[in-house]
Amino acid sequence: MNKIWLIIEREYLTRVKKKSFLLTTILVPIVIAAFYAIMIAVSISGETNAQKIAILDKAELFEGNIEKDKKDKSSYTFIENETEQSFKAKYKQEGYTLFLYIPPVNDTAREQIKVHSQASVSLFVKSALEKKINAAIERKRLLAANIDPDIYKTIKADVEIENTIDSGKGQETKSNAMASLIISFAGGVLIYMILLIYGTMVMRGVMEEKTNRIAEVIVSSAKPFQLMMGKIVGIGAVGLTQFAIWIVLMGTLQLFVPLIFPQLFEQVSNPMLQESIPHAGSSKLGLFLQSISSLPIGLILFCFIFYFVGGYLLYASLFAAVGSVVSEDQQEAQQLVFPIMMPLILGFVIMTKAINDPDSSIAVFGSIFPLTSPVVMMGRVTYGVPWWQLGLSMLLLVLSFLFFTWLTAKIYRTGILLYGKKVSWKEMWKWVVRKS
Repeated sequence: MNKIWLIIEREYLTRVKKKSFLLTTILVPIVIAAFYAIMIAVSISGETNAQKIAILDKAELFEGNIEKDKKDKSSYTFIENETEQSFKAKYKQEGYTLFLYIPPVNDTAREQIKVHSQASVSLFVKSALEKKINAAIERKRLLAANIDPDIYKTIKADVEIENTIDSGKGQETKSNAMASLIISFAGGVLIYMILLIYGTMVMRGVMEEKTNRIAEVIVSSAKPFQLMMGKIVGIGAVGLTQFAIWIVLMGTLQLFVPLIFPQLFEQVSNPMLQESIPHAGSSKLGLFLQSISSLPIGLILFCFIFYFVGGYLLYASLFAAVGSVVSEDQQEAQQLVFPIMMPLILGFVIMTKAINDPDSSIAVFGSIFPLTSPVVMMGRVTYGVPWWQLGLSMLLLVLSFLFFTWLTAKIYRTGILLYGKKVSWKEMWKWVVRKS
C-alpha cells in the first residue's frame, strides 16, 4: 500500500508543479467569468446601434407614425414624393443607413416589402422591423374588421406557464426549464470532456514511461497493478484539485458581480419591478438566476463529483491498459482507443435526448448503464431522478470500476514490459483469460 501512495505522490506532485497546470487552473475561471460578465452586460443593456431608417410607405401601413420602445435608439423618417428606384439611388447620400420600401399593395403581400442597405442587415434589426410591420398589418386588419385595436390588446392572451415544484412538505418552489437545461447540459459536457482529457492523460503517461524505460525501473520495486492504480489515482487527484480551485475562484469572482451589475440584482430582489417589465432581457436573466436556487444544488454537486470520480476511475483503467500495450505508434494508439471512446460518444448523444425527455426509456437506460451513466445521469439529475435509479446507477458504476480494474490489470502487467510488437484486441483478450 505504501508503494501505491508513493506512486500517487509522484504522479500528483509532478503534474501540479508544472507551469501549464497553474496557468490553466487560474486562466479557465477568469475566462469563464469574463464570458459570464459579457453575457450579463449584453443582456442588461439590450440596446443596438442606432440606425437612421428611411421609410417609403406606399401602402400607408404606419400612417406616418411608428411606435418605438425605450430601447429602440433608431430614428425613422417617412419619405414622400419618391419611388423605390429614385430614392434607392440617393438614400445613402442623404445619411440613411437603411431604406424600407412598402409597396402600395394589400396587407397580405408581405413578401414584396424590401429593406435596402449597403451591407447585410443584422438579424436583430431585421426582426425588429418585421415585428413593427406585422403589428401595423395586424392593426389594419383589426380596423377593417371593425375591431378596436386597443380593446383587442386587453383581451389578447400572452400566457407563460409557471412550473411549481411540490416538495411534499407543504412547500412550493419555482422552476425554470431553461435553468435545468443549461445546468444539465453543462454538467454532462464537463463530465464528457473530463473523462476524455484525463483518461488520455493517463494513457500518455503510461506510454511515456514505457518508451523511456522508466516503467522497468519502477516495476522492479512495485507490482504492475500498484503502478497502474498509483498513476490512475494520482492523475485523478490532480483533476479534483483543479476543480476545487476552480470552484473557489469562481465563487470569489461571483462576489464581484453585484458590484459590477447592481441593477441586475435590484431586479432579482424586486418582484414588483419584474412584473412591470416581464419581457425585458435583464428581468428574464434575474428570473433565471432565481430559478437556479430551486434546483437540488447539493444533489447536483454530489452527483457531479461522484460520476466524475467513478467515471474517471473506470475509463482511466481502460486508457491505462491501452497505453501499456502501445509504444510510440500514435496511429496504433488511436485505433485501440476508438472502441473505448464509442460508449462515451454514445453517452453524449443519449444525454442530448435525456435533457429534452428525461424519463424516456433510452435516457433511463443510458443513466444506469455504467459506460454511459457518468454523462447521461448529469442530463437527468436536474429533472428529478427516482432514488432507486440513482442508487442502482451508482452501484453498477462502482462494481464496473472494480471489474474493469481487475480486467485491465491483467493486460497492464503483460503489456507494460512488452516492446517492439503490435498488439491486437484478440491478443489482449488472451492475456485476460490466461491463468496467472
